[in-house]
Order: sequence, then structure tokens, then C-alpha cells
Amino acid sequence: MMPSRQTWFQLTGFAALYAFSCVVGRLTIMEGTNLSLVWPAAGVAAVWLWARHGSGRLWLDGTLLVAIAVVVNLATGAPAGTSVTFALANLVQAVIFTKLVARWRPALVSEERGCELVRTSELWILLGAGTLSTVCGAAIGPLGVWLSTGTYSWAATVVWLTRGGASVLVIGAVGLRLLYLHRCRRAGRASAAAHPGAVTGVDHRPPLLLAEYLGVLVCSVVAYWVAFALADALPLAFSLLAVTVWAALRLSTTFVVLHGLAAATVTVVFTVHGIGPFASIGDHTTGVLVAQLFVIMIAVVGLTLALGRDERTALIRELERGKVEAARQAELMSAIVHSMADGVSVIDEDGHVVLRNPAAEELLGGRVSPGDVTTDASYYGVFHLDGTPLVTEDLPHVRALAEDRALEMDVLVRNAGIPQGRLLHVSATVLAHGSDMRSAVLLFHDVTAERRQRDELASFAGVVAHDLLNPLATIEGWTEIAAQTIAEQPPDPVLDTISSSLTRVRRAGNRMRALINDLLAYATAREATLAPVVVDLGRVVADIATARVDAAVATKALIPTFHIGTLPSVEADPVLIRQLLDNIIGNAIKYSIPAVPPRITVECVRDGETVEISVVDNGIGIPPGQHEKIFGDFHRAHNGVDYSGTGLGLAICKRIAERHQGTVV
Repeated sequence: MMPSRQTWFQLTGFAALYAFSCVVGRLTIMEGTNLSLVWPAAGVAAVWLWARHGSGRLWLDGTLLVAIAVVVNLATGAPAGTSVTFALANLVQAVIFTKLVARWRPALVSEERGCELVRTSELWILLGAGTLSTVCGAAIGPLGVWLSTGTYSWAATVVWLTRGGASVLVIGAVGLRLLYLHRCRRAGRASAAAHPGAVTGVDHRPPLLLAEYLGVLVCSVVAYWVAFALADALPLAFSLLAVTVWAALRLSTTFVVLHGLAAATVTVVFTVHGIGPFASIGDHTTGVLVAQLFVIMIAVVGLTLALGRDERTALIRELERGKVEAARQAELMSAIVHSMADGVSVIDEDGHVVLRNPAAEELLGGRVSPGDVTTDASYYGVFHLDGTPLVTEDLPHVRALAEDRALEMDVLVRNAGIPQGRLLHVSATVLAHGSDMRSAVLLFHDVTAERRQRDELASFAGVVAHDLLNPLATIEGWTEIAAQTIAEQPPDPVLDTISSSLTRVRRAGNRMRALINDLLAYATAREATLAPVVVDLGRVVADIATARVDAAVATKALIPTFHIGTLPSVEADPVLIRQLLDNIIGNAIKYSIPAVPPRITVECVRDGETVEISVVDNGIGIPPGQHEKIFGDFHRAHNGVDYSGTGLGLAICKRIAERHQGTVV
């Protein structure tokens, strides 16, 4: 695939710049060596491959680099062997530099990140990659000198290291920054002034900032003119660090790298022409090398301070954004909590109220703790549902923190603020916020109306069910009398028809009585006050088994066989727990296979305070997909003459188990 027009434009631009830098470098050839004292082409080559990283055409870039270097060296009098060696050394140096940077910090060569140089750590990567790549170039380049002179020169190696390091650092930093600005504009991102590298306060005092830029420029020109032109014999180079530090601490990073490039150019040009404090060194070559070391120091100091300031500015801005976002989130959460109809309160382990919304105060009858410190239960007027006072140790948040678990409970609150009383459902959850800090989050929900409606419905159902038994008893009694009277009469087809009808009436009455009894049991299971005592489960199951066997004998049905394991004693309501076990065992007998005597096994497994009772039978089982539905009200998994029922038995069992903090599966 042929390169695009944009690619050819990039290649042409980099080729022209590289050729120019090679020509400039060749103007500083050391006498008798064909080796240049200054080599800006090293930095240009690094930027070239850096900018073109990932293009997939390294062969094209490398070919152009080698060709340009060879042509320029040959045109300036270098032997062919030396020219090729120098060109290959430059290529190897640039390739290794780019590969190291891409491996150590991929973001620096990423098109998406825009080649950002914004951290001091990235500066050290730049220095490390530049140093290692320059060492590799120095291992190859001086071979060209040896090919030209026949003698290996350690001085040539030092020159190569010094000039390569200075070039890669100064020109590489400038090129990287310019690439970043170019990609920012192309991607439509914010300008460099909006980047963390921009000076704090740019938007607040632009006139003063512009004056500061002009001040740095004027002072730099004056300082370098004095140090290199007016007092070139005096060692005043150290004073030039002042303007670099000034620029690095106050102005943008882009300005700092350009300022460093200008300072490097002035320093090297003056020194090469024998002007300035470095030119006063006895040996000209040594003076140029020292000047380039000075350039490296200027670049490192400036970039270190500028990038350090950039990191600090970016961190401050990130903290400010985080602070604003945290404040916004806190305001939103506060608005949500304060607008809730349910009460919310957070209480720490010392009893201090960390948070409480208006709904919590209203639900508690306006009883606000003095000094936001919770007091005893009597202060709030908290009672159990049966009206007995709730002790402080049983308050939801106290129990949750003491037991380190979530809990729920219903309480009655009655005080001067709500003399009629209010039923609250309280949920308490432990919240850990630190290595040794815990709080309890309380959620209050007013269930007064719900409980009142439920009580009324349960009471209504109980009364209706109870009152229905009276007329049903009358119907059953008169039906029985009529049936006996007909049985005493001589056979008659009309009386046989009447007797059959009475049989159907008796069956309907039996079904109605079973339904009424189940409704009463259901209401009792839901609303009856628990009276827990120690119940011997083994004795209860044995009594139920005996009663079931006697009933089977009396009705001439298949006699069930029971295998009862060792059952423990538990604390439970004796009436409800008997009802629970009787319903489950009754189901096991009812849903047996026709003509097969029922076999029921009752066993128990205890795990700490949890008791698991299993009832296993040889019956027809539960149809697939019905395991969850069978615990619903009035749901029957099996319909038929042999399996009659109201569909409330397992619903009653589930409610009884739940009221004992258990479940049925």
C-alpha cells in the first residue's frame, strides 16, 4: 500500500529538517577526525521515529535516515566507510531510543495520549533511553573514526556520548512538546494553556503573565550577552541558571523547553566560535564538551522544575475536582436522605447521633436526644408490641452493634409527641468506616396503618370463620337426622335419590368445615401471640403418629408406618409447633400412592442453635415446578377426589416456621 499524501508530507518535512541538522553538525568537525563536536541530528532522528512510531513503515524511515546521513557526510568530505558507519550508528541510536521509550512508557508514543510529557518520571525515562541509545551509538560511531584514521579514539567516544546526550535531551524535549501541541489541535482538545502544564493563574491575570514572559526573555538575553560577550573570561555561567529556574517555576513547560533550546543554541554557537566562559578552557574540544554538559544541566534543571510544578498543579486541580464532586455528592445524598418519608439515623458505638433526617424525628414523636447523644429506651417511649417496656440493651442499634449483625424488629413508640402510639418497623445494619470505627444505620418505617388494616382483616376473617361454624353445625345436624330417618324407611327409589343428595350435602359440609378450620388456623398462625416454652419434639411427633394410626384403624384406611429418630427439645409455642408438624405429617399420609401403605421417617439434625427437622415419605411427591408455589395461599399442587384439601396447610406451616425464625422447604 502506497503512503498517503499526509505521510509523504511528514516524511518530506522530517527529511529536510534532518538534512539541515546534519549539515549544521558537519560544520563543527573535529580536526583530523571527521567527527562533529555538535550533532543536533541525533535529536531530530529520535523525534522523527518517535512521531512515526506505529506507522508500520520503519523500513522507509530508516532508509531515508541512512541515505540523508550518508549523502551529507560524503558531501562534506567524509570517507565512504565512515559515512556509512556514522549513518548506521545514528539509525541504531534513534531506533533503540524509540523502542526503549515505547517499552518503558507506552503513553509517550501513543497517538491517543498525544505524546504527553507531563511527569518527572517521564523525564527520567527520556534521560535513561537517551543515555542507553547514545551508548549504543557510541559503540558503533567511533568505528568510523577508526576506519578513517586507523586509531581508535576514546576522545571520539566521549564526544559522541556528550553531543548525543545533549541533542536527544534538548531537541527531543522540544520535538515531543511540539508533537503534543500538534496532536492536541488535530484532536480538537484543549490548548496547551489549559493543560496541567500551564501556569496557575493564567486566566486570572493575563497582563501580568505576559509581562513575566517578556521579563524572562529580556533577562535571558541580557544574562547570556553578559556571560558570553561582555565578560567571557569570567566564570559567570552558573548565573544563567537563575533565568532557567525562573521560567521553570512560573511559565509553561512549552516555553521552558523552547527557552532551553535557545539557551543551548547560544551556548554552543558562542563556544564553537571561541567566545564565552567555556571557550576560555585551554583545549577547544574540551570547551565544547563542557558547554554541552552545561546544556544538559540547563535542560534537566528546567524540565525537572517545570514538570514537578505541572504534577503539583495537576494534583491540586484533581483534588479540587474531587472536592467539588464530593461536595456535590454529599449535597445530593443529604437532599435524598432529608426528603425520605422513612426515618434514617446513624449512631456510632459511643451513642452519638451522626446523622438523623427530619422523618426520623417525626416518627419518634419529636424526641431528639439532648446533645445528639442517645439515651435510654424510656426517653423515646419504646415498647414491645405487647406493651411491655423495651430495655435499653434491646434497642435495635445497641443489639446490632453488640451482636455485629443486621436485625429487624417491630416496636411500639408512645410518648408525649404521639400519645396514641405508633408502630415502627426498625432495620438496623452495622456500618464499618475505618479500622476500628463502627456505626449502626437505623431505618424507621411506619407500619401503624398496615398493621391496623392487617389486624382488622385477620379479626374479620376469624370472626366470620367462627360465626360460620354455627349455621354449618345446624346444617350438618339436620342432615344427619334426615339421613337416619330415611335409612329406617322401607326401600324406595325416591328415598334413595334423597339419600344420595344428603350424602353430597354432608361432603360439602365437611369441605366447608375443613376450610373454616384452616382459615381459623391460618389467622392464628399469623396473629396469635407466641408463648414459647420448652417443647419435647420427640413426644409431640409420637403423639401425632399415634393419633394418625388410630384414625387409619377407625376409618379402615391403610395404616401408616412411622420411623421416628432422636428429636431434641426446643423453645417454641407448643400449640403452633404441634400444628406445624401435624400438617406436614398429615400431608405425607394424604398424598400417598394408592394401595401402598405410607411410610414416614422423621429425623433431626442440630447445628448450634439451628434445628433441622426432615419428614420423608414414600408418597407421590411434589410435581416439577411446584416447589415454591405450594407454600402460597390456597394453592394445591394435586387436584382430585383422593387428594382433597383447601390449599392452606403448607401456607400455615410456612407462617408458623417464619414466626419461629425458621423456614419450610
